[in-house]
Amino acid sequence: MRNDANGQSRRDFLAGAGFAAMSMMAGGCASGFKLGGNGSMSGFRAPRLERVRVGVVGVGSRGTYALKRLAFIPGVDVAAFCDINEEAMKRCRDFLAEKKLRPAREFLGPEAYKGLCQWDGVDVVYACVPWKLHAPVAIEAMRGGKHAFVEVPAAMDVDSCWELVKTSEATRRHCMMLENCCYGENEMLALNMCRLGVLGETVYGEAGYLHSGKTRGFKLSEFRAEWYQEHRGNYYPTHGLGPVAQYMNINRGDRFDYLCSMETKSVGDLIREGDPRWNGENLETFKKYKIGTYNSSLIRTVNGKVILLNLSCSAPHPYSRINTIQGTHGIFMDYPLRIDIEDTPGSGPHEVHRGRNNENYDSKRTAMYREKYMHPLWKQIGELAKKAGGHGGMDFLMDLRWVYCLQNGLPLDMDVYDLASWSCLCEITEKSQARGGEPTKIPDFTDGAWKTMQPLGIVTIDVSKMDFSNVGKAGPQQTIGHSKEG
Repeated sequence: MRNDANGQSRRDFLAGAGFAAMSMMAGGCASGFKLGGNGSMSGFRAPRLERVRVGVVGVGSRGTYALKRLAFIPGVDVAAFCDINEEAMKRCRDFLAEKKLRPAREFLGPEAYKGLCQWDGVDVVYACVPWKLHAPVAIEAMRGGKHAFVEVPAAMDVDSCWELVKTSEATRRHCMMLENCCYGENEMLALNMCRLGVLGETVYGEAGYLHSGKTRGFKLSEFRAEWYQEHRGNYYPTHGLGPVAQYMNINRGDRFDYLCSMETKSVGDLIREGDPRWNGENLETFKKYKIGTYNSSLIRTVNGKVILLNLSCSAPHPYSRINTIQGTHGIFMDYPLRIDIEDTPGSGPHEVHRGRNNENYDSKRTAMYREKYMHPLWKQIGELAKKAGGHGGMDFLMDLRWVYCLQNGLPLDMDVYDLASWSCLCEITEKSQARGGEPTKIPDFTDGAWKTMQPLGIVTIDVSKMDFSNVGKAGPQQTIGHSKEG
């Protein structure tokens, strides 16, 4: 794992000898793909793709739903898929046949993803695999000349984040983390309000992933159980943090500077025989868990803003991503949604609410703001997204946007620097809590370019260019928090 004090030498090494070796490897890739040299991926525009040929790596629970969703996005061909499970492969094969879609090339086996990544029949590799495979699959895809789209977190350690950044820069291929929560209706509402200046200058945010342990933390796939036994810290930071980072223009005018992280006793220390929550199931496995019941981290940005980031997936808790952004003129708070904005400069909530029924008044104001400031993308296609499904439509909007960007040669909404800055917190929170909450630096993956990068704008699509007649026929979509792939 990279030592913060050696960050620059690590980056130089990757840009030099390490990538010379990678260049030789890429020389034998499909279609004679070669590396194109280093350079910032900020605002990067790839050549337009009239049709986007996708290869899905990992077609378990989440991957199957992704394949079905992608199959009905205009201009997308599901050209290939792979897995280690023949039954999962058959489900996808039968789906394509049932919907009278073109058969896809299949790759079966533990390292079959390498063949898919090198095959010249795909433009995009869409990875829905266990956490530790996220970075290797994405790197293999980019070395094979493909754009990489990878599930969350995209990497579990700082070194892998650096490798993803340098590989994207060297190959001139997009590498985007599939952070669907950035496309949630309320998250995009908050983003729109921030962009319009309604909340004033943003100064503080709260984010998290809080999920009842009975449904999330202990109905585990093997890779989750393994991680819980080996690590502490916030291993799932991006669902809540990604949207708040966008509100605050992280990597686009500001960046994370350092964090302090603290954690409760480990789950293993708290498990007791006869505990009604666990029913004695796999008790010995649970006792081995090092992961804490609750992790809480404070992040400070270079420009002096602060974010509180929480994680709890191993104790009862109503589902929440917290999703709060405080500005100098107003606040947006989610779960449940509440919005308070100064009516006139200097008028605060006490003055605004004095003598009124606060609960009813707040509800009406929130409904008014929600309607007035709904993000244009949700106005455009929100009802269709809900019909298509996938966490209330956010998955569909996420996929629709990156496909639209590739088809039109536009920059993606999230780039490899966002991927690295958000994902690297898995390791950095673990280090900080191990040192008693000691402030721990967060790398600048942009190499200083954050100072001039432009904030994410109010993105839309040109619906006249896309045929949505088949959308909604992909079958039921998953509910957030119930995927075996993460």
